Amino acid sequence: MSTLRLLISESFDPWFNLAVEETIFRQMSADQRVMFLWRNADTVVIGRAQNPWKECNTRRMEEDNVRLARRSSGGGAVFQDLGNTCFTFMAGKPEYDKTISTQIIVNGLAQVGIDAQVSGRNDLVLNTDNGPRKISGSAYRETRDRGFHHGTLLINTDLNRLANYLNPDPKKLQAKGITSVRSRVANLCELVSDISHEKVCEGIINSFFSHYGETVVAEYISPDKLPDLPNFAETFAKQSSWEWNFGQAPAFSHYSDTRFSWGGIEFHFDIEKGVITRCQFYTDSLDPSPLEWMSNQLTGRVYQANTIRTLIQQMTQQWPDLTEQLADLEHWLVHELS
Repeated sequence: MSTLRLLISESFDPWFNLAVEETIFRQMSADQRVMFLWRNADTVVIGRAQNPWKECNTRRMEEDNVRLARRSSGGGAVFQDLGNTCFTFMAGKPEYDKTISTQIIVNGLAQVGIDAQVSGRNDLVLNTDNGPRKISGSAYRETRDRGFHHGTLLINTDLNRLANYLNPDPKKLQAKGITSVRSRVANLCELVSDISHEKVCEGIINSFFSHYGETVVAEYISPDKLPDLPNFAETFAKQSSWEWNFGQAPAFSHYSDTRFSWGGIEFHFDIEKGVITRCQFYTDSLDPSPLEWMSNQLTGRVYQANTIRTLIQQMTQQWPDLTEQLADLEHWLVHELS
């Protein structure tokens, strides 16, 4: 019986694909060598130790229906659309070796006319007339008895959208955790005109089989065609939850100030696991009591724009004479927290 396993996802749901990856990694036997290929539609994927509010333009993502997905490995933030191919290699120890999986990718790209070079710890680059350009980034995860290497390949991603979502609003955040390093990137289609997701996958699959001297039949998976994956439902529920994708952010503080016709205002928030643990407003407005009430109410609530909207509704009922001021406050705070 072959120890190789090839899975190809027909789903473009990032939470589904990452849950499949996590479930297989946990339950695979130690002698298996697994390759998993997939694509995600309109997603920003962040590393395990990253702060989405620091890394991403979360407001624009919400407006454009771009999902946030936190992976279980380290590394930086990436934007993915259907022009981006994702790969994962998994193996038990001591056989797991990320230099082998990297070489499988390099050899697979060579089969489709792409001369990629390894750069640094986790990137692949192409040498162009304008210098080296990044076409692939990787991240890694290891446990006591197994490891995985996963990464992305830029085929024909919309690089303008990448800039839209990976350039956060210039908020005054004091954040801990890993911050992404931006690189000059290029799509493979800029350099090889007839390249496609299908061709790249074909090259990688052939390289995978060639390295191990075996071939296996691909398992095509989707929410309607799931292989036997113990505890998949629980893993998917976690992967798709706000608590995991946003709430796992490292502790950080958020400060901002502005001035309205009715007075100046500033706030200081401390946030842990996506929850506001301390909140303080300062103002020179004639009636600070609404802000004092709001400060008390915000403590212990999730750091979300909808939290502000809900409280402003309640405040408008309590202070109907301040409806216009409260509308100003809501607009500003929602923008700051989005």
